Amino acid sequence: MNYMTMNLPTPASPLKIGTRGSPLALAQAYETRRRLGVAFDLTDACFEIVVIKTTGDKIIDRPLKEIGGKGLFTREIEQDLLSGAIDIAVHSMKDMPVEQPAGLLLETYLPREDVRDAFVSHAHQRLEDLPAGTVVGTSSLRRKAQLQHKRPDLTVVEFRGNVQTRLKKLEDGVAACTFLAMAGLNRLDMSHVANSAIDTEQMLPAVAQGAIGIERRANDESTAAMLSAIHDTPTGQRLAAERAFLAELDGSCETPIAGLAELNGSQLRLRGEVLRPDGSEAIGDDVTGPIESGAEMGREMARKLLAQAGDGFFDWRS
Repeated sequence: MNYMTMNLPTPASPLKIGTRGSPLALAQAYETRRRLGVAFDLTDACFEIVVIKTTGDKIIDRPLKEIGGKGLFTREIEQDLLSGAIDIAVHSMKDMPVEQPAGLLLETYLPREDVRDAFVSHAHQRLEDLPAGTVVGTSSLRRKAQLQHKRPDLTVVEFRGNVQTRLKKLEDGVAACTFLAMAGLNRLDMSHVANSAIDTEQMLPAVAQGAIGIERRANDESTAAMLSAIHDTPTGQRLAAERAFLAELDGSCETPIAGLAELNGSQLRLRGEVLRPDGSEAIGDDVTGPIESGAEMGREMARKLLAQAGDGFFDWRS
């Protein structure tokens, strides 16, 4: 990247960082600001955090599949990015649709955090400890399907909202336990909230869980040069495989899909899983190959699982 193309921000002309307004989203925006500040010796005054309320944040009393899926957490932010109201947008990558609006690029990723799901409960230490009939709260179709596949004797209820909202629902007795992402808890300095972290061999995480992505306008070369300084290549390599897998599956918040890529030297291991929405069936695969083949590995795995699943696998049942 040609750093000569950069126009570094100043307190008089700050770089505007767009984000959702939850404590976790703000923590991710602050991390982005900190990394850019360190990379270019800039003070916080050279950046402006712009909070944007998305449709997904405004409507919290209905499941995402009823109101439009993942794009509800990004649409307003991306509109502001395209209009020039903000200069970059910071996203939780597991919330990002695989299709991007024309004129925007998502090619910068910060170092990935813990990918595991956290088990959170006031009464039980581990998922395995739950008695039959226990009420579990989650808004994730992936977690719901995985849970119902492993433990059909449990009762699952809708549990939307940010980390703090869901913890409050737990306090209020809406459910006996829930799941959060360890990455989010770590970024909020709240890892103590987790009773245990669930091994990925037991519960495969959402595609791109634990990763932060930074979106920019495609024609903004100055910002591209800045962002290249904080991009984490290994995270990008892992997400290339995972998001190719998701894209080939045409994945969204309406389909229970899990995927995780891990690096070992020059090799990439990719695991993927698709589940029936009611958890009655799960199909998975596990492949290893060269890192540079990650995206094609993801597409091939998706095609293989779709062929095994057959028509109607993702259909909703009453």
